[in-house]
Amino acid sequence: MTHRQLTFDLPVREARGLADFFVSPANETALAAIEGWEDWPFGKLVLTGPQGAGKTHLAHVWATLSGAEVLPAFDLRESDVPALSDARAIALEDMDRGPLDERAIFHLHNMLAERGRALLMTARVPPRDWNLQLPDLFSRVSAATVVSVSAPDDALLQAVLIKQFTDRQLSVSPDLIGWLLRRIDRSFDAARRAVETLDAAALAEGRPVTRAFAARLLDNLTEDRA
Repeated sequence: MTHRQLTFDLPVREARGLADFFVSPANETALAAIEGWEDWPFGKLVLTGPQGAGKTHLAHVWATLSGAEVLPAFDLRESDVPALSDARAIALEDMDRGPLDERAIFHLHNMLAERGRALLMTARVPPRDWNLQLPDLFSRVSAATVVSVSAPDDALLQAVLIKQFTDRQLSVSPDLIGWLLRRIDRSFDAARRAVETLDAAALAEGRPVTRAFAARLLDNLTEDRA
């Protein structure tokens, strides 16, 4: 079967040495804030958005721009802070996923501020909903500018699906892309999982990835949003 080549006008930016970053109204404001990191008030930014919306991707884009280290916030301990004194910048991911060593984050925040280094924090929700117990830490993170990235819109999720298939050298029809858009959760993670599942099954069975093939495999991973 011959499939048509898929083409779209969605803007694409190289993610500064990482995977291609697709720009859409869902993430363009957040990307602009990341690119303008040297002008962040107080040298810090909070990036919020739902699970799978691309916060980690943006954190790594920022790491490429700034030379930052990207760390899970819940892994940081006070004993780790001195070893980070030479870091050019720090991204702390998942600030709303506890339990956190709040004193460690407080000391890291102060150390970066004293050295004029930047701090990026990611979370699903803004600081007021992080349930922080240390008043001084809450005061400091609340002073950060908050920028949100939305769940992927149709154009962005469509582009991500196409790239996932293309990266795996899978030729698929436009109707399969549309079918998947109506059924997968609206997240990059869901798109990746769906394509990985289809790729593995197609390789194992020696079959092309068609809509019928996808429907048989993805019933337990997707829900119909039509």
